[in-house]
Amino acid sequence: MVRFVYSFDEIREPVSEETVLRLGNKGAQLAEMTRIGLPVPPGFTITTQACREFYARNKKWPEGIREEIRENMRRLETRIGKKFGDPQNPLLVSVRSGSYVSMPGMMDTVLNLGLNDETLKGLGAQVGSVRGALDSYRRFIQMFGDVVLGIPNAKFEEILSRRKNAAGVKQDTELKEKDLEAVIAEYQKMVQGHTGREFPQDPQEQLQQAINAVFDSWNIPRAVSYRRIHKLREDAGTGVNVQAMVFGNLGNGSGTGVGFTRNPSTGEKEHYGEFLLNAQGEDVVAGIRTPQPIDSLKQAIPEAYAELMNVYRILETHYRDMQDFEFTIERKKLFLLQTRNGKRTAQAAIRIAIDMVKEGLISKTEALMRVSPKQVDSLLHKQIDPRAKSKQKPIALGLAASPGAAVGKAVFTAEKARKMAEENPQEKLILVRSETSPEDIEGMHAAKGILTSTGGLTSHAAVVARGMGKPCVSGAASIQVNEEKGFFTVGEHRIEEGEMVSIDGTTGEVFDGEMPLVSPQIGNEFLELMKWTDEFRTLGVRANADTPQDAKVARGFGARGIGLCRTEHMFFEETRIAAVREMILSSTQEERERALAKILPFQRTDFEEIFEVMEGLPVTIRLLDPPLHEFLPKEEAEIRKLAQTMRLTEEKVMARVQALHEFNPMLGFRGCRLGIVYPEINQMQVRAIIEAALNLKKKGIRAVPEIMIPVLGHVNEMKFLRQLVDDTAQAVMKEKHDGIEYTVGVMMELPRACLTADEIAHYADFFSFGTNDLTQTTFGYSRDDSGIFVPVYLEKGILSVDPFESVDPAGVGALIRISAEKGRSSSPKIKLGICGEHGGDPASIEFFESAGLHYVSCSPYRVPIARLAAAQAAIKKAKG
Repeated sequence: MVRFVYSFDEIREPVSEETVLRLGNKGAQLAEMTRIGLPVPPGFTITTQACREFYARNKKWPEGIREEIRENMRRLETRIGKKFGDPQNPLLVSVRSGSYVSMPGMMDTVLNLGLNDETLKGLGAQVGSVRGALDSYRRFIQMFGDVVLGIPNAKFEEILSRRKNAAGVKQDTELKEKDLEAVIAEYQKMVQGHTGREFPQDPQEQLQQAINAVFDSWNIPRAVSYRRIHKLREDAGTGVNVQAMVFGNLGNGSGTGVGFTRNPSTGEKEHYGEFLLNAQGEDVVAGIRTPQPIDSLKQAIPEAYAELMNVYRILETHYRDMQDFEFTIERKKLFLLQTRNGKRTAQAAIRIAIDMVKEGLISKTEALMRVSPKQVDSLLHKQIDPRAKSKQKPIALGLAASPGAAVGKAVFTAEKARKMAEENPQEKLILVRSETSPEDIEGMHAAKGILTSTGGLTSHAAVVARGMGKPCVSGAASIQVNEEKGFFTVGEHRIEEGEMVSIDGTTGEVFDGEMPLVSPQIGNEFLELMKWTDEFRTLGVRANADTPQDAKVARGFGARGIGLCRTEHMFFEETRIAAVREMILSSTQEERERALAKILPFQRTDFEEIFEVMEGLPVTIRLLDPPLHEFLPKEEAEIRKLAQTMRLTEEKVMARVQALHEFNPMLGFRGCRLGIVYPEINQMQVRAIIEAALNLKKKGIRAVPEIMIPVLGHVNEMKFLRQLVDDTAQAVMKEKHDGIEYTVGVMMELPRACLTADEIAHYADFFSFGTNDLTQTTFGYSRDDSGIFVPVYLEKGILSVDPFESVDPAGVGALIRISAEKGRSSSPKIKLGICGEHGGDPASIEFFESAGLHYVSCSPYRVPIARLAAAQAAIKKAKG
């Protein structure tokens, strides 16, 4: 018989992946902390399978679960010595969500469940604080009303704010018993007005409704958005954790807090975290009051502080990873409410991984698997130029919640940010809020950075921003945010919606206007991690680079060559485009050769500069690829100017432009077809490559040219062009009385080329898969137009991922495997690589590793990502 409920103390085995999938991460870790003897309030977990069954049965509970819940509640009553619903000695519980991966704030929680007008009196006697009981009841009505009954939380806050104003106090902790009684009465009246019935008084009914609400929260918009943004499973479901309440709101000997065993922003080993006295669970992360740093607890509640220091040590030693944990102190006694692997910035992830290897906690392979490629990407975020900072003072200072700098237009609602980003994906936005909430997830995703006026380092804004790798400044208390009217003020400054603002999440500074950004400085920990990747990866990593500067950046990031140098990008420079256009407008071979002779020196110099930067490393140069019409002007004024330069009539130039027009240029007169129809174009380029390599050889610099033929689909195209390349190269070397080694290969981007790879391999030294065009020609999708329908395909589940972001294993991937297998059958030593943008995508890299390719190539700034992803793919492959 399927079990749906497990108590925390009956899981005897160490936590495993299976346990996490079954109970959800929160439930699994509560069981694990109980198992190792940490102070966890007792309780039980309803499995994720129960959630899946709930949806499968049209939101009805599966058979047998009601009895299991009742039995576990009876055990909990016996264990605690209290009774659920008993007016004299009531048991209260929290009901919390928890899926297989932590989703901070995305799903729902209810605290103090079991309170009603009768049990309120019993709780007051039980805890010796009538005020504490009243505060717990008003919190319960507010949370239950919001989460379960669907009453906007703002309506409860309005009542609470009015009462605080009437009482002349600023904090809810200052409200007296009579004030709380009045708040409760107003809450209950509002609930009845909103729902048409009294607030539920039956604890069993409260429990059932709360469990349903947690199940329902799996599919609320913010949770769905979070899963989509972070590419999490849609079918996992959430567990429900029912746990005996402990109370942090019983005066200044009680409190609640969040701790991290290391600093999640820097990775430093310290007692990081925050707490509030006389508060309950959600108060710290909600940013309602400004919390105090953990070490201040030593003076406030020394007994609990001593226990907490022991918890820091036990958690990190046991889990061998940085932990993010929540705790409550009830009358100086410490209780742990959850732990999870803490979200961290890229800098922190790398430092923690390296330090834990040095401390003997984890191995190098574990360290490499702990840092995500996405984190490495965020590490390369830009910073505000220090020179600009020295000339302009910040208008505000908040907490450095998530590092990196961002510049953008101030926007005050998540919905507005989402819409603006949808209308213009290039729009730079800074989401400015008093404090973010889980509903803001889409706006946070759309923004370049987040700024809040309240909240601490463990607030929702801080935690989610760190997880997304976005800069965040939280708790900038001098800022007054008017979200309704769309502006914020700080002193005499007023920033309207749409005006530019700059934030520095590394320092907590906020600047008026658009500050210049500079590239980050790479630290020693990053360099050390990259060295470790090279110890384990088997895939080579090259870069796509068209200029010496790009090549320099790529080599600095550890690229071991250039996998794609696009020669046409060099043609668009102002000093060259005239000669290129002259070549295109030529009507005879002799005229074309004269024009190409003007281009030759430019090309040769370009190649010399790139070869010099990449000395001793391979440089794959793609011969001319795009259709010729792309180099010609489109506007009448430009056509007129070109006609004057060429001493031709405008009519003749226009006629040539029209003659080169193609209905489907992607499949038209381009790539190898240009080299076959106009062989002199490829001959000039090959000459420039070989002459550049020979010139450097005279200087003692070794160039390693690889000449790549694009858009090839038939073996006879390869035969023709291989002969052309070899004949030209030999002629140049004979002229110069010197020689160099070079290779010739194919850019595999057409399905026919992949299916006949065994024939083509007879004439090729390497295959480099151009996965951008191979995806286009396999799917029949235009990459430039796919944005119209691919998002809809993803939303409707027709595609699981965008095939232009991650390689399609079943279609495009199958062609790559077929091509590799056929190519090796004819030429066992043929080299195989990737030069599309998929070469920088971690999921694609894992596929390329499994397919047995030799290298990937990606944009220069993605080289570190590719190195890490390649190492992780090799580690996974070795584990089987």
